[in-house]
Amino acid sequence: MNFDKICKKIKSLLEKVVKKNLAEGILLSGGLDTSIIATLASKFIKLNAITIAFKNAPALDIKYARLMAEFLQIDHIVHYFEKTELFNAINKTIEIMKSFDPMEIRNSAAIFIGLNKIKENNMSAVMTGDGVDELFAGYSFFFGKSEEELTLELKKISNIMSFSSIPLGKFLGIEAKLPYIDPEFKKFALEIPSRFKVYREKGQIIGKWILRKSFEKILPEEIVWRSKAPIEQGSGTSILPKLFNQEISDTEFNKKKRKFLEEDLVDIRDKEHLIYYEIYRKSLGVPHPVDPNQKICPHCNSNAPNGANFCKTCGAYPI
Repeated sequence: MNFDKICKKIKSLLEKVVKKNLAEGILLSGGLDTSIIATLASKFIKLNAITIAFKNAPALDIKYARLMAEFLQIDHIVHYFEKTELFNAINKTIEIMKSFDPMEIRNSAAIFIGLNKIKENNMSAVMTGDGVDELFAGYSFFFGKSEEELTLELKKISNIMSFSSIPLGKFLGIEAKLPYIDPEFKKFALEIPSRFKVYREKGQIIGKWILRKSFEKILPEEIVWRSKAPIEQGSGTSILPKLFNQEISDTEFNKKKRKFLEEDLVDIRDKEHLIYYEIYRKSLGVPHPVDPNQKICPHCNSNAPNGANFCKTCGAYPI
């Protein structure tokens, strides 16, 4: 594939699938993924962007989302949430996602809050940037792989990837639209040689390189070359482990850790994990295998897909 032709096809195909998946709202992080969608969608619709941040916590998204909203001249709401709202979102997220994996909950609780603000502002649908990191190797764990290994890994992940915005949105009555995983764009993305996805630029290894180059002359430079920031860092929920460490004593933690290991066969890793498990246990009960012929996670005794090396229920890796 010719580099210039790939960039041209990425832009034209993305514009097509964004137009096909238009929504009046977007969860705008100011990262590359949502900024591309916002840029393309704003050609066709009066767009409303929402960015969320934990009050009094470092939230990287605010600066970039504001920059992007001003660049596009679109309506933009920045919602600062406090501890009570976050804890309510955590409870709902654990119940809906049926998980007590700390990373999943930190990220998805923030998404839940953003979706709820979409609903409160009388919007029935929202666009998200989900899927780019899985299709274009945005995560750092992809960076050390050979081209052949990366191609196989991306194909494997593309078949099992799932996004919490869909079930969380459904719970709230909000339709989540994910242009990047539109079948037509997904198929093309997987055909792009992996050597164009992870590449050295400006002295460092960068993921989603071909996507960045495709929009290099369209988006602000700070957006194009912004480093990947997980939702928890962008929204400020990465501060949660520190908060939970202050609320639970070591004595109480060790006592409950032993209790849940002996009684429930659940291995609790830290205080944040403990809080989430207690919510999970109260809402959904003790994890147990539903299918004895399917793989069973040795850390929480719940089922995991055969061949999986990660447990979506408790977050254990590897299993």
